[in-house]
Amino acid sequence: MASENLPQGSTRRLPSQPSSSLIFPMACVLSLLMALVLVSYGPGGSLGCDLSQNHMLVGRKNLRLLGQMRRLSPRFCLQDRKDFAFPQEMVEGGQLQEAQAFSVLHEMLQQSFNLFHTERSSAAWDTTLLEQLCTGLHQQLDDLDACLGPVTGEEDSALGRMGPILALKRYFQGIHVYLQEKKYSNCAWEIVRVEIMRSLSSSTSLQERLKMRNGDLNSPWHDSH
Repeated sequence: MASENLPQGSTRRLPSQPSSSLIFPMACVLSLLMALVLVSYGPGGSLGCDLSQNHMLVGRKNLRLLGQMRRLSPRFCLQDRKDFAFPQEMVEGGQLQEAQAFSVLHEMLQQSFNLFHTERSSAAWDTTLLEQLCTGLHQQLDDLDACLGPVTGEEDSALGRMGPILALKRYFQGIHVYLQEKKYSNCAWEIVRVEIMRSLSSSTSLQERLKMRNGDLNSPWHDSH
């Protein structure tokens, strides 16, 4: 089992690769540099813990890009359909504490980034669209990186995070195993593309709640403090 295709932790470091394969993710590598520049020169140099409207716009753009990446009609891949058991109730955040919500959303975006930042993914999709998707996911992760430190703190215990975070890790592990079992076929990637569109879309309500955190006194998180 190739280690590069397994879900990784909360870091965006690239897995070590043989020198002959260092060129494969160049589109994504360049996109990361672009994303860092964009974030560094954003208003105030950091979004703090206020998820701006731009964060939401980037998320919607990522969904559009995933839609544009379609190369096959899903009806040609019906035999490859699979229920990956997305933990929707956990990700939508109805029962999450504030710090847990930031962690869950970060994990969701991180695992999605890891999935598309592989040699197999680079070979499967249009390079330009994949580069733009990597840039968008990385930009959203940088937004959340600025929030995780000050927000989590004492509120966020390892015990409190274990359930939803572990569920997401298992969910993405299932996706990686599925791709390996299907030998990264075009239909397998198409099924995964649709799945990731669905799961990222489901996280939109959680992003909206995080965005309102500092500006809406009626937020359920304000009620809890």
